[in-house]
Amino acid sequence: MNTSIEKRTIKKVGLRLIPLMLVCYLVNYLDRINVGFAALHMNEDVGITATVFGWGAGLFFISYFLCEVPSNMALHRVGARRWIARIMITWGIVSTCFAFVQGPVSFMALRFLLGIAEAGFFPGMVLYISYWFPQEYRGRLTALFMTAIPLSALIGAPLSGFLLETASFWSIASWKWMFIIEGVPAIILGVVVLVYLTDRPSEAKWLTPEEKDWLVSKLSVEKTASHLSSFKDAFKSLNVMLMGVIHLGFAVGSYGIAIWLPQILKGHGLSSFHIGLMSMIPYGVAIVGMIAWGALSDKSPNRSLHVAASCMLGAIGLLIAAAVPTLSGAMVGISISTLGVIAARPIFWTLPGSFLTGSAAAAGIAFINAFGNLGGFIGPYVIGLIKDQTGSFTLGIVATSLPLALSVVAALVLAKRLAPLRAVAAANTSESVQEPM
Repeated sequence: MNTSIEKRTIKKVGLRLIPLMLVCYLVNYLDRINVGFAALHMNEDVGITATVFGWGAGLFFISYFLCEVPSNMALHRVGARRWIARIMITWGIVSTCFAFVQGPVSFMALRFLLGIAEAGFFPGMVLYISYWFPQEYRGRLTALFMTAIPLSALIGAPLSGFLLETASFWSIASWKWMFIIEGVPAIILGVVVLVYLTDRPSEAKWLTPEEKDWLVSKLSVEKTASHLSSFKDAFKSLNVMLMGVIHLGFAVGSYGIAIWLPQILKGHGLSSFHIGLMSMIPYGVAIVGMIAWGALSDKSPNRSLHVAASCMLGAIGLLIAAAVPTLSGAMVGISISTLGVIAARPIFWTLPGSFLTGSAAAAGIAFINAFGNLGGFIGPYVIGLIKDQTGSFTLGIVATSLPLALSVVAALVLAKRLAPLRAVAAANTSESVQEPM
Protein backbone atom coordinates (compact mmCIF):
# COMPACT_ATOMS: atom_id res chain seq x y z
CA MET A 1 0.00 0.00 0.00
CA ASN A 2 2.81 2.40 0.90
CA THR A 3 4.34 1.82 -2.54
CA SER A 4 1.08 2.87 -4.20
CA ILE A 5 0.83 6.02 -2.07
CA GLU A 6 4.47 6.86 -2.76
CA LYS A 7 4.18 6.58 -6.55
CA ARG A 8 0.90 8.52 -6.62
CA THR A 9 2.20 11.29 -4.37
CA ILE A 10 5.55 11.78 -6.12
CA LYS A 11 3.85 11.85 -9.52
CA LYS A 12 1.26 14.39 -8.36
CA VAL A 13 3.84 16.66 -6.72
CA GLY A 14 6.20 16.39 -9.69
CA LEU A 15 3.51 17.31 -12.22
CA ARG A 16 2.34 20.17 -10.03
CA LEU A 17 5.72 21.80 -9.35
CA ILE A 18 8.44 20.80 -11.82
CA PRO A 19 6.92 22.23 -15.06
CA LEU A 20 6.46 25.71 -13.57
CA MET A 21 9.89 25.60 -11.92
CA LEU A 22 11.44 24.56 -15.24
CA VAL A 23 9.80 27.46 -17.12
CA CYS A 24 10.86 29.95 -14.43
CA TYR A 25 14.47 28.76 -14.53
CA LEU A 26 14.44 28.77 -18.33
CA VAL A 27 13.49 32.46 -18.32
CA ASN A 28 16.04 33.10 -15.55
CA TYR A 29 18.92 31.55 -17.48
CA LEU A 30 17.86 33.22 -20.72
CA ASP A 31 17.90 36.64 -19.04
CA ARG A 32 21.30 35.83 -17.55
CA ILE A 33 23.09 34.89 -20.80
CA ASN A 34 21.25 36.89 -23.50
CA VAL A 35 23.83 39.65 -22.95
CA GLY A 36 26.21 37.48 -25.00
CA PHE A 37 23.96 37.84 -28.05
CA ALA A 38 23.23 41.51 -27.41
CA ALA A 39 27.00 42.13 -27.45
CA LEU A 40 27.12 41.28 -31.16
CA HIS A 41 25.58 44.74 -31.82
CA MET A 42 25.46 46.53 -28.46
CA ASN A 43 29.23 46.63 -27.88
CA GLU A 44 29.89 48.57 -31.06
CA ASP A 45 26.83 50.82 -30.62
CA VAL A 46 27.77 52.02 -27.12
CA GLY A 47 31.58 51.61 -27.15
CA ILE A 48 32.23 48.51 -25.02
CA THR A 49 35.57 46.68 -25.44
CA ALA A 50 36.08 42.95 -24.88
CA THR A 51 37.68 43.58 -21.47
CA VAL A 52 34.89 45.92 -20.36
CA PHE A 53 32.26 43.47 -21.59
CA GLY A 54 33.91 40.57 -19.75
CA TRP A 55 34.13 42.67 -16.59
CA GLY A 56 30.52 43.87 -16.88
CA ALA A 57 29.15 40.42 -17.75
CA GLY A 58 30.92 38.98 -14.72
CA LEU A 59 29.98 41.86 -12.38
CA PHE A 60 26.54 40.29 -12.10
CA PHE A 61 28.09 37.49 -10.05
CA ILE A 62 29.76 39.84 -7.56
CA SER A 63 26.45 41.34 -6.40
CA TYR A 64 24.87 37.90 -6.68
CA PHE A 65 27.54 36.57 -4.30
CA LEU A 66 26.99 39.39 -1.78
CA CYS A 67 23.20 38.98 -1.66
CA GLU A 68 22.81 35.21 -2.07
CA VAL A 69 22.86 34.02 1.55
CA PRO A 70 20.62 36.83 2.91
CA SER A 71 18.14 36.19 0.10
CA ASN A 72 17.95 32.44 0.74
CA MET A 73 17.55 32.98 4.49
CA ALA A 74 14.66 35.34 3.72
CA LEU A 75 13.07 32.65 1.54
CA HIS A 76 13.39 30.11 4.37
CA ARG A 77 11.63 32.51 6.75
CA VAL A 78 8.90 34.12 4.63
CA GLY A 79 8.20 31.20 2.28
CA ALA A 80 9.21 30.24 -1.25
CA ARG A 81 6.02 31.46 -2.91
CA ARG A 82 6.30 35.11 -1.95
CA TRP A 83 10.08 35.38 -2.12
CA ILE A 84 10.54 33.68 -5.50
CA ALA A 85 7.75 35.88 -6.90
CA ARG A 86 9.57 38.97 -5.57
CA ILE A 87 12.84 37.85 -7.15
CA MET A 88 11.27 37.21 -10.56
CA ILE A 89 9.37 40.47 -10.76
CA THR A 90 12.40 42.59 -9.80
CA TRP A 91 14.82 40.80 -12.11
CA GLY A 92 12.32 41.10 -14.99
CA ILE A 93 12.15 44.86 -14.46
CA VAL A 94 15.95 45.23 -14.33
CA SER A 95 16.42 43.00 -17.39
CA THR A 96 14.13 45.14 -19.52
CA CYS A 97 16.05 48.24 -18.41
CA PHE A 98 19.08 47.00 -20.38
CA ALA A 99 17.32 48.49 -23.38
CA PHE A 100 18.42 51.89 -22.00
CA VAL A 101 22.16 51.13 -21.79
CA GLN A 102 24.16 54.14 -23.04
CA GLY A 103 27.74 53.04 -22.40
CA PRO A 104 30.11 51.04 -20.16
CA VAL A 105 28.99 52.67 -16.89
CA SER A 106 25.25 52.05 -17.34
CA PHE A 107 25.96 48.53 -18.64
CA MET A 108 28.02 47.60 -15.59
CA ALA A 109 25.57 49.27 -13.19
CA LEU A 110 22.65 47.25 -14.58
CA ARG A 111 24.62 44.00 -14.48
CA PHE A 112 25.33 44.68 -10.80
CA LEU A 113 21.64 45.43 -10.11
CA LEU A 114 20.59 42.28 -11.99
CA GLY A 115 22.78 40.21 -9.67
CA ILE A 116 21.07 41.76 -6.63
CA ALA A 117 17.62 41.11 -8.10
CA GLU A 118 18.31 37.47 -9.06
CA ALA A 119 20.21 36.50 -5.89
CA GLY A 120 18.55 33.59 -4.14
CA PHE A 121 16.48 32.35 -7.07
CA PHE A 122 18.39 29.20 -7.97
CA PRO A 123 19.41 28.10 -4.45
CA GLY A 124 15.85 28.88 -3.41
CA MET A 125 14.59 26.47 -6.04
CA VAL A 126 17.06 23.79 -4.89
CA LEU A 127 15.95 24.30 -1.29
CA TYR A 128 12.32 24.15 -2.43
CA ILE A 129 12.92 20.77 -4.10
CA SER A 130 14.31 19.46 -0.80
CA TYR A 131 11.07 20.54 0.91
CA TRP A 132 8.99 18.37 -1.43
CA PHE A 133 10.96 15.38 -2.71
CA PRO A 134 12.73 12.53 -0.86
CA GLN A 135 16.44 12.09 -1.52
CA GLU A 136 16.09 9.11 -3.87
CA TYR A 137 14.00 11.17 -6.32
CA ARG A 138 16.01 14.39 -6.33
CA GLY A 139 18.57 13.43 -8.98
CA ARG A 140 16.14 12.85 -11.82
CA LEU A 141 13.70 15.61 -10.76
CA THR A 142 16.47 18.17 -10.29
CA ALA A 143 17.75 17.13 -13.72
CA LEU A 144 14.30 17.73 -15.21
CA PHE A 145 14.11 21.15 -13.56
CA MET A 146 17.60 22.03 -14.73
CA THR A 147 16.95 21.06 -18.34
CA ALA A 148 15.98 24.73 -18.39
CA ILE A 149 19.70 25.50 -18.93
CA PRO A 150 20.06 23.72 -22.28
CA LEU A 151 16.45 24.51 -23.20
CA SER A 152 17.13 28.22 -22.68
CA ALA A 153 19.87 27.94 -25.29
CA LEU A 154 17.80 25.76 -27.65
CA ILE A 155 14.99 28.31 -27.53
CA GLY A 156 16.86 31.49 -26.66
CA ALA A 157 19.78 31.19 -29.07
CA PRO A 158 17.75 31.15 -32.30
CA LEU A 159 15.21 33.57 -30.79
CA SER A 160 17.94 36.05 -29.84
CA GLY A 161 19.60 35.66 -33.24
CA PHE A 162 16.26 36.18 -35.00
CA LEU A 163 15.45 39.28 -32.94
CA LEU A 164 18.87 40.79 -33.63
CA GLU A 165 18.33 40.28 -37.36
CA THR A 166 14.72 41.46 -37.60
CA ALA A 167 13.45 43.34 -34.52
CA SER A 168 14.09 47.01 -35.23
CA PHE A 169 10.94 49.10 -34.82
CA TRP A 170 10.34 52.81 -34.15
CA SER A 171 14.08 53.54 -34.52
CA ILE A 172 14.88 51.31 -31.51
CA ALA A 173 17.88 49.01 -32.05
CA SER A 174 17.20 45.27 -32.30
CA TRP A 175 19.37 44.42 -29.27
CA LYS A 176 17.20 46.73 -27.14
CA TRP A 177 14.04 44.95 -28.31
CA MET A 178 15.68 41.65 -27.44
CA PHE A 179 16.13 42.72 -23.80
CA ILE A 180 12.53 43.96 -23.60
CA ILE A 181 10.92 40.91 -25.24
CA GLU A 182 12.97 38.44 -23.18
CA GLY A 183 12.61 40.36 -19.90
CA VAL A 184 8.84 40.80 -19.66
CA PRO A 185 8.04 37.04 -19.20
CA ALA A 186 9.85 37.07 -15.84
CA ILE A 187 7.46 39.69 -14.51
CA ILE A 188 4.43 37.71 -15.69
CA LEU A 189 5.76 34.45 -14.24
CA GLY A 190 6.42 36.17 -10.92
CA VAL A 191 2.70 36.83 -10.60
CA VAL A 192 1.92 33.21 -11.58
CA VAL A 193 4.30 31.91 -8.87
CA LEU A 194 2.59 34.07 -6.26
CA VAL A 195 -0.77 32.50 -7.10
CA TYR A 196 0.23 28.90 -7.88
CA LEU A 197 3.07 27.68 -5.64
CA THR A 198 2.58 26.13 -2.19
CA ASP A 199 5.28 26.66 0.45
CA ARG A 200 5.31 23.25 2.20
CA PRO A 201 3.71 19.79 1.82
CA SER A 202 1.76 20.32 5.05
CA GLU A 203 -0.03 23.26 3.36
CA ALA A 204 -0.88 21.46 0.11
CA LYS A 205 -4.66 21.43 -0.27
CA TRP A 206 -4.22 19.64 -3.61
CA LEU A 207 -2.85 16.51 -1.86
CA THR A 208 -5.17 14.06 -0.13
CA PRO A 209 -4.68 13.68 3.68
CA GLU A 210 -3.15 10.24 3.05
CA GLU A 211 -0.68 11.59 0.49
CA LYS A 212 0.19 14.56 2.66
CA ASP A 213 0.83 12.37 5.72
CA TRP A 214 3.07 9.99 3.77
CA LEU A 215 5.16 12.81 2.28
CA VAL A 216 5.58 14.75 5.53
CA SER A 217 6.53 11.54 7.36
CA LYS A 218 9.00 10.44 4.68
CA LEU A 219 10.78 13.80 4.60
CA SER A 220 10.93 14.04 8.40
CA VAL A 221 12.64 10.62 8.64
CA GLU A 222 15.36 11.78 6.21
CA LYS A 223 16.15 14.80 8.36
CA THR A 224 16.92 12.78 11.48
CA ALA A 225 20.18 11.17 10.31
CA SER A 226 23.47 13.06 10.64
CA HIS A 227 22.21 16.37 9.24
CA LEU A 228 23.63 19.75 10.16
CA SER A 229 20.76 22.07 11.03
CA SER A 230 22.00 25.47 12.27
CA PHE A 231 23.17 28.54 10.37
CA LYS A 232 26.64 28.31 11.99
CA ASP A 233 26.94 24.60 11.13
CA ALA A 234 26.79 25.40 7.43
CA PHE A 235 29.74 27.78 7.54
CA LYS A 236 31.87 25.44 9.67
CA SER A 237 31.33 22.46 7.36
CA LEU A 238 34.29 21.41 5.19
CA ASN A 239 31.78 19.61 2.94
CA VAL A 240 30.10 22.94 2.20
CA MET A 241 33.48 24.49 1.34
CA LEU A 242 34.37 21.59 -0.96
CA MET A 243 31.06 21.97 -2.75
CA GLY A 244 31.76 25.67 -3.22
CA VAL A 245 35.07 24.82 -4.90
CA ILE A 246 33.42 22.25 -7.17
CA HIS A 247 30.74 24.72 -8.20
CA LEU A 248 33.33 27.44 -8.83
CA GLY A 249 35.07 25.17 -11.33
CA PHE A 250 32.09 24.34 -13.47
CA ALA A 251 30.75 27.91 -13.23
CA VAL A 252 34.03 29.23 -14.72
CA GLY A 253 33.70 26.81 -17.61
CA SER A 254 29.98 27.06 -18.25
CA TYR A 255 29.50 30.83 -17.96
CA GLY A 256 32.77 31.66 -19.67
CA ILE A 257 31.72 29.69 -22.72
CA ALA A 258 27.99 30.54 -22.60
CA ILE A 259 28.57 34.29 -22.58
CA TRP A 260 31.38 34.31 -25.16
CA LEU A 261 30.07 31.57 -27.49
CA PRO A 262 28.21 34.00 -29.81
CA GLN A 263 31.39 36.05 -30.31
CA ILE A 264 33.53 32.91 -30.70
CA LEU A 265 31.20 31.84 -33.52
CA LYS A 266 31.16 35.35 -34.98
CA GLY A 267 34.92 34.97 -35.45
CA HIS A 268 34.15 32.20 -37.94
CA GLY A 269 32.15 34.61 -40.14
CA LEU A 270 28.60 33.58 -39.22
CA SER A 271 25.60 35.92 -39.23
CA SER A 272 23.63 36.65 -36.05
CA PHE A 273 20.86 34.25 -37.07
CA HIS A 274 23.28 31.43 -37.91
CA ILE A 275 25.15 32.05 -34.67
CA GLY A 276 21.83 31.48 -32.90
CA LEU A 277 21.32 28.19 -34.73
CA MET A 278 24.87 26.95 -34.14
CA SER A 279 24.66 27.84 -30.44
CA MET A 280 21.83 25.32 -30.09
CA ILE A 281 24.08 22.35 -30.88
CA PRO A 282 26.02 22.01 -27.59
CA TYR A 283 22.84 22.36 -25.56
CA GLY A 284 20.92 19.88 -27.70
CA VAL A 285 23.63 17.33 -26.92
CA ALA A 286 23.60 18.30 -23.23
CA ILE A 287 19.86 18.01 -22.63
CA VAL A 288 19.78 14.29 -23.46
CA GLY A 289 22.89 13.52 -21.43
CA MET A 290 21.69 15.61 -18.49
CA ILE A 291 18.46 13.66 -17.97
CA ALA A 292 20.11 10.26 -18.55
CA TRP A 293 23.00 11.02 -16.21
CA GLY A 294 20.65 12.35 -13.51
CA ALA A 295 18.55 9.18 -13.62
CA LEU A 296 21.70 7.02 -13.53
CA SER A 297 22.97 8.86 -10.45
CA ASP A 298 19.72 8.07 -8.58
CA LYS A 299 20.68 4.39 -8.82
CA SER A 300 24.13 5.03 -7.39
CA PRO A 301 24.83 5.68 -3.69
CA ASN A 302 27.92 7.75 -4.56
CA ARG A 303 26.77 10.77 -6.56
CA SER A 304 30.05 12.62 -5.94
CA LEU A 305 31.85 10.27 -8.32
CA HIS A 306 29.35 11.16 -11.04
CA VAL A 307 30.11 14.84 -10.42
CA ALA A 308 33.87 14.18 -10.69
CA ALA A 309 33.44 12.29 -13.98
CA SER A 310 31.25 14.96 -15.57
CA CYS A 311 33.64 17.77 -14.54
CA MET A 312 36.52 15.81 -16.10
CA LEU A 313 34.51 15.53 -19.31
CA GLY A 314 33.94 19.30 -19.22
CA ALA A 315 37.67 20.02 -18.94
CA ILE A 316 38.55 17.60 -21.74
CA GLY A 317 35.99 19.22 -24.04
CA LEU A 318 37.46 22.70 -23.52
CA LEU A 319 40.96 21.43 -24.29
CA ILE A 320 39.68 19.86 -27.52
CA ALA A 321 38.04 23.18 -28.51
CA ALA A 322 41.34 25.00 -27.89
CA ALA A 323 43.49 22.40 -29.68
CA VAL A 324 41.30 22.31 -32.81
CA PRO A 325 40.34 25.97 -33.44
CA THR A 326 38.31 25.31 -36.59
CA LEU A 327 34.54 25.79 -36.50
CA SER A 328 33.89 22.04 -36.41
CA GLY A 329 36.61 21.48 -33.79
CA ALA A 330 35.25 24.26 -31.61
CA MET A 331 31.71 22.89 -31.84
CA VAL A 332 32.77 19.32 -31.01
CA GLY A 333 34.86 20.43 -28.04
CA ILE A 334 32.33 22.88 -26.68
CA SER A 335 29.53 20.31 -27.09
CA ILE A 336 31.50 17.73 -25.06
CA SER A 337 32.34 20.33 -22.42
CA THR A 338 28.75 21.56 -22.20
CA LEU A 339 27.51 17.99 -21.79
CA GLY A 340 29.92 17.41 -18.91
CA VAL A 341 29.35 20.69 -17.09
CA ILE A 342 25.56 20.68 -17.46
CA ALA A 343 25.26 17.00 -16.50
CA ALA A 344 27.21 17.78 -13.32
CA ARG A 345 24.78 20.42 -12.09
CA PRO A 346 21.62 18.46 -11.16
CA ILE A 347 23.64 15.63 -9.61
CA PHE A 348 25.72 18.14 -7.68
CA TRP A 349 22.67 19.90 -6.26
CA THR A 350 21.26 16.70 -4.74
CA LEU A 351 24.31 16.48 -2.43
CA PRO A 352 23.60 19.31 0.08
CA GLY A 353 20.34 17.63 1.13
CA SER A 354 22.32 14.57 2.23
CA PHE A 355 23.99 16.44 5.10
CA LEU A 356 22.12 19.77 5.57
CA THR A 357 18.63 20.61 6.80
CA GLY A 358 16.70 23.61 8.13
CA SER A 359 18.64 26.88 8.46
CA ALA A 360 21.88 25.06 7.61
CA ALA A 361 20.39 23.98 4.28
CA ALA A 362 19.16 27.50 3.46
CA ALA A 363 22.51 29.08 4.34
CA GLY A 364 24.72 26.27 3.03
CA ILE A 365 23.02 25.96 -0.36
CA ALA A 366 23.09 29.74 -0.79
CA PHE A 367 26.78 29.94 0.14
CA ILE A 368 27.72 27.09 -2.21
CA ASN A 369 25.87 28.75 -5.07
CA ALA A 370 27.17 32.23 -4.25
CA PHE A 371 30.81 31.16 -3.93
CA GLY A 372 30.60 28.97 -7.00
CA ASN A 373 28.99 31.69 -9.06
CA LEU A 374 32.06 33.85 -8.58
CA GLY A 375 33.24 31.61 -11.40
CA GLY A 376 30.64 33.39 -13.49
CA PHE A 377 32.71 36.54 -12.98
CA ILE A 378 36.11 34.88 -13.41
CA GLY A 379 35.28 32.93 -16.61
CA PRO A 380 33.93 35.78 -18.78
CA TYR A 381 36.49 38.28 -17.46
CA VAL A 382 39.52 36.03 -18.04
CA ILE A 383 38.41 35.11 -21.56
CA GLY A 384 37.78 38.79 -22.41
CA LEU A 385 41.09 39.93 -20.94
CA ILE A 386 43.09 37.27 -22.80
CA LYS A 387 41.17 37.99 -26.01
CA ASP A 388 42.15 41.68 -25.81
CA GLN A 389 45.80 40.76 -25.11
CA THR A 390 46.22 38.01 -27.72
CA GLY A 391 43.48 38.65 -30.27
CA SER A 392 42.34 35.02 -29.86
CA PHE A 393 39.99 33.03 -27.66
CA THR A 394 42.27 29.96 -27.56
CA LEU A 395 44.29 30.65 -24.39
CA GLY A 396 41.19 31.90 -22.61
CA ILE A 397 39.44 28.59 -23.28
CA VAL A 398 42.45 26.67 -21.96
CA ALA A 399 42.47 28.83 -18.82
CA THR A 400 38.82 28.04 -18.08
CA SER A 401 39.55 24.29 -18.18
CA LEU A 402 41.90 24.48 -15.17
CA PRO A 403 39.24 25.20 -12.49
CA LEU A 404 37.27 22.23 -13.82
CA ALA A 405 40.28 20.00 -13.11
CA LEU A 406 40.28 21.37 -9.54
CA SER A 407 36.57 20.48 -9.31
CA VAL A 408 37.41 16.86 -10.11
CA VAL A 409 39.84 16.67 -7.19
CA ALA A 410 37.41 18.35 -4.79
CA ALA A 411 34.59 15.97 -5.84
CA LEU A 412 36.75 12.92 -5.15
CA VAL A 413 37.63 14.25 -1.67
CA LEU A 414 33.93 14.96 -1.01
CA ALA A 415 33.01 11.41 -2.08
CA LYS A 416 35.29 10.01 0.61
CA ARG A 417 33.98 12.39 3.29
CA LEU A 418 30.32 11.60 2.59
CA ALA A 419 30.82 7.82 2.77
CA PRO A 420 29.72 7.55 6.46
CA LEU A 421 26.54 9.53 5.74
CA ARG A 422 25.71 7.24 2.82
CA ALA A 423 26.02 4.24 5.16
CA VAL A 424 23.66 5.85 7.71
CA ALA A 425 21.13 6.74 5.00
CA ALA A 426 21.22 3.18 3.62
CA ALA A 427 20.62 1.77 7.11
CA ASN A 428 17.66 4.10 7.71
CA THR A 429 16.13 3.17 4.37
CA SER A 430 16.51 -0.51 5.18
CA GLU A 431 14.82 -0.07 8.57
CA SER A 432 11.90 1.88 7.09
CA VAL A 433 11.36 -0.84 4.47
CA GLN A 434 11.28 -3.53 7.18
CA GLU A 435 8.71 -1.71 9.36
CA PRO A 436 5.30 -3.42 9.44
CA MET A 437 2.59 -1.84 7.31
